[in-house]
Amino acid sequence: MQNAQALATPATRDPQDRHFVTALARGLKVLSCFKSGEERLGNQELAQRCKLPKSTVTRLTHTLTRLDYLHHIEESGRYRLGVAALALGGTTLARLDVKEVSRPLMQALANATSTLVSLGTRDDLAMLYIENCRGYSLVTLRLEIGSRIPLASTAMGRAYLAGAEPALRQGLEERLRALDPLQWPRLQQGIAQAIADVAAHGCCSSFGDWHAEIHAIAVPLRTGQGLPPMVVNAACPATATSAEMLTQAVRPRLIETVRAIEAQLGH
Repeated sequence: MQNAQALATPATRDPQDRHFVTALARGLKVLSCFKSGEERLGNQELAQRCKLPKSTVTRLTHTLTRLDYLHHIEESGRYRLGVAALALGGTTLARLDVKEVSRPLMQALANATSTLVSLGTRDDLAMLYIENCRGYSLVTLRLEIGSRIPLASTAMGRAYLAGAEPALRQGLEERLRALDPLQWPRLQQGIAQAIADVAAHGCCSSFGDWHAEIHAIAVPLRTGQGLPPMVVNAACPATATSAEMLTQAVRPRLIETVRAIEAQLGH
């Protein structure tokens, strides 16, 4: 992103260029400060690097966080590149250690349960599949890496909301309600049930709520290390595995798999 920094340097701006958007240039300059996807920076450090007032940088980081170009780390108050910036800049999610740690454990679960086991994270009001492991005998579910699924009606999305900080969850629910007021009471009921299920059992479900032919269960993944929150789910065709089978046989294995991933991540 070094070119972005050059673009945003005041000296390169042509005073006669009425099409130059200063706010955009400043936002790109903030992103260019993150020379590595793993670097964490606070507003004060960003202000010093960008040579901008801290108040300006604070507004920029807030906006970039809302758009998922930055991820705010609650524990330290610092920021790291978010999902949108990683995808845009070529430092893809494939480089995140969590995928390398998760893949063999997810594949073992998929093989043992004949399900599609997936790793996902939030992308605005959707969940983005960033890793898939397919059981040997499962050929009918066609959800691939890069697929986006709804936040409110899927097991993966509900697990994300259940594991989210209350303030973030409230903000997302307000946006979901505004997006579809007529369906919101039904969606809200599903989210509330998921929150209760995760609190009681560590796992939530969506049995035909998104697509009638898909059953799925999901568990929030505590990634730590400043990584964006993620979810692991197990899905299968409704005709292949009943809701009871997923709950009784697959759920304990899914929870065990997620805890093993967390342990390897040092959480």
